Amino acid sequence: MALIWLRRNVYHLSHLWSSGAPLAMRKQLASPVLGVLLESRHLWFCSPQPGPLRIRFHHALCKEFHSENSKDLHSAGSQVQGWDMLTQKITKQNEKAFYRQLNNFTSSEEVLSFISTLEALPDTMAAAVLQRICEVEKRENDQSLPKEVLEHSVFQTLCFRFEETPSDLSNTALVTGLQALTLLQIDPQSRLIINLVAECHNRLKRGDLEIHNLCVLGESLIRLQGTTCGMLELILCQLQDERLETLTPEDTVAIYRMLQACPDKADQHQPFLHAINSFARSVVSYLSPKSISHILTALVVLDQTQALPLIIKLGKSVVRHVPYFTNEELRNVLEAFIYFGHYDRFFMKALEQHIASLCLTLDSAVTSKVIEYCSKKLILSKPILNAVAETFVCQSEKFSPVQIAELIEPFGKLNYQPPNASALFTKLESVLFTHFSSFPPKTLLRLLHSCSLIQCHPVNFMARLFSPVFLQRLQGEQLYLDKLSLARLTQLFFTSILECPFYKGPKLLPKYQVKSFFTPCCSLETPLDFPLYKHVAMGLIDLLGSRMFFASKVLTPYCYTIDVEIKLDEEGFALPFTADEDVHKRVALCIDGPKRFCYGSKHLLGKEAIKQRHLQLLGYQVVQVSYHDMERFKTRLEVVEYLQSKIFSQNSAMQR
Repeated sequence: MALIWLRRNVYHLSHLWSSGAPLAMRKQLASPVLGVLLESRHLWFCSPQPGPLRIRFHHALCKEFHSENSKDLHSAGSQVQGWDMLTQKITKQNEKAFYRQLNNFTSSEEVLSFISTLEALPDTMAAAVLQRICEVEKRENDQSLPKEVLEHSVFQTLCFRFEETPSDLSNTALVTGLQALTLLQIDPQSRLIINLVAECHNRLKRGDLEIHNLCVLGESLIRLQGTTCGMLELILCQLQDERLETLTPEDTVAIYRMLQACPDKADQHQPFLHAINSFARSVVSYLSPKSISHILTALVVLDQTQALPLIIKLGKSVVRHVPYFTNEELRNVLEAFIYFGHYDRFFMKALEQHIASLCLTLDSAVTSKVIEYCSKKLILSKPILNAVAETFVCQSEKFSPVQIAELIEPFGKLNYQPPNASALFTKLESVLFTHFSSFPPKTLLRLLHSCSLIQCHPVNFMARLFSPVFLQRLQGEQLYLDKLSLARLTQLFFTSILECPFYKGPKLLPKYQVKSFFTPCCSLETPLDFPLYKHVAMGLIDLLGSRMFFASKVLTPYCYTIDVEIKLDEEGFALPFTADEDVHKRVALCIDGPKRFCYGSKHLLGKEAIKQRHLQLLGYQVVQVSYHDMERFKTRLEVVEYLQSKIFSQNSAMQR
């Protein structure tokens, strides 16, 4: 194990760079030592800071250093007699304490201040320091490190040691250091990175790297050189030559992470992926929450929809880890479950308990992802919806406009009003009045349309929705408005007529109104379940005596499509479906299959509830025939008796 000395025999040079320093002294300091230091500084980093560099090193091993002796930096370094001169042994206990302390730091300054108190440390620990700096300095838009970190003496000493003698590093220190420096946006053309990559290449050709280190190296090379890198193919070949039964859980995760970084090679190496997917099932029970999250994310990126047995097993393992996932890990798990369509009732129970226990402390992104999962899977989870409603009422300011829409839409979609519905929609109205223009037009339309599904009508905003200004914003740069947006606008307009007769504002112009809510690609109605329809149709023929007494898929003037329509005269007689005279009552049969209900429940979806509500307001006698009821019947007679009781009153004689 190589040791990296953190205190070097150089005086504090920054004092000599003050503005009043004599020119002669500056020339005196222009030694090869300082030149090399400055040169290295500009080689390491992508965006070197202009002006004189201030590097501070502690001198602890040698008593003095004369800048005028013009000794080379390597000569000065020779005084420490290599990296293996540390006499103080680092025990396993101390090593664990070191890593524990390191992981507690939340800023680079804390990390570097802590390291500056040490005389020296093993190379693996030095690599861990770089890695921790990388973790705490995660920045948006791939920004480089702050100047304070770049110019810190300890950070520069670490980089210098990795640059000068990479051959002395252990495999783990070498690849971990390269990975951290790559993530820290160090210049790929710097001497530091070039030396580390060259050493990695040498060890790779010799076959010296272990599986985990191969994967870490692969990730780094992809970031540095892209997926066309020649070394990457050599890594993949070496990995495929390994015996899978020798892989540890950590190795398995590392392989997935590396393959995730090069998804364009998934098809080329699909047989290898099949083998890994199959093997991974054997190590699922040993995986940590973080590892499970990594594998699920990789499976999504690699589009491994055929790895269903692995996904199911991971889903079962997730249940016991729900309380221990970080926010990011839980989001990744939910994203994967959404992508693969996975549902597990035990997972939902654990998730409900977790969300209910956190409630007001929920991270906004996690809240959005949890409710998106419920919405996509049509899961009516009252504990989750109630917790989300409470969170929004109390902390609406922490959600962006898009997140607000993501939170509220599922209430309409799942046809659910929480106990605090009044407070929820009062708060939403307040937010909309204040930030109306901040909402993207289509997002706003979806949000307000979802409110109308559960009879929380956005009357105060309908005038704005139907205004030419908003419609122009909604259309944007497109030649025409999309059909789904037009359908939502039309349904909101009909809602204003049927359910809000007091609304006297602008109307939606006819050119923006659709003719039918049922369209193949963007329907506001759920398609008819054909096997269920055939079952009901046979019963109706037996009941009414002929197929001529009912019509199927009837389009109404208000754009809704009725599954089955039966016309009755004043005395309750069934009329032929072609009859237009003497029609006293129209019966609308809603033949509701599983897709019209929330998952695993008898609770209608919002779009089906508003349809039945509007049909009733239009004068139809709405009769719901659900698959829950039809599944109970085993004979045609039972079906006929059921339909008779649903369509006709007990005291009226049914005649044909």
